[in-house]
Parts: sequence; C-alpha cells; structure tokens
Amino acid sequence: MNGLVVYIAASTVFLAIGVYGLLSKRNAIRIMFAIEIIINAANLNIAAFARYMSYDLGQAQAVATFVIALAAAEAAVGLAIIIEVFRLRGRVDVDEMKEMKG
Repeated sequence: MNGLVVYIAASTVFLAIGVYGLLSKRNAIRIMFAIEIIINAANLNIAAFARYMSYDLGQAQAVATFVIALAAAEAAVGLAIIIEVFRLRGRVDVDEMKEMKG
C-alpha cells in the first residue's frame, strides 16, 4: 500500500473520531479534545502531502507549526472559559452554557 494512502486513512480516522466527539458529547472539555483531534488530523495531512507530493518541507513545517500554535491558543482560551463556567455553575455541560448571555 502506498505510504500516502496510509497517512490519509489515519487522518480520516482521526477526523471521524473528532467529529463524533463534537456531535455526541455534552461536556465542554471533551468537545475541546475533539477539536484538538481534528486539528491533529489536519496537521497529519499537511505533513503527509508535503512528504509524498514533493512540496517544500520547510513551508509545510512552517504551516504545521502555525497550526499547532493556533491550536495551543485555542486550547488556552477555551480552557479559561471552561474553568470560569465551572466556577460559576459547578458543571461544564454545553447545554447549560447556551443560557449564558451578555
């Protein structure tokens, strides 16, 4: 089997797991983990295509590093919001967060 196909298959599995986590879970922390899995699937695709399609590896590494930095910022802001909601409500259920306004 071609190496690129293996990486694309693994990325597809990660994407499916992430989408399942987004659609089925009600806990905000589990949803954050699902988003991180989806971002990692995208990074896997970036690295695989750069390696097997003869793209410039330096540019691919720069893009992947930028995506990782964005994921870290998203996780930091998201977890800060989740911690504050937990302090106020005692739970991090997404359905309860829909009631927050203003």
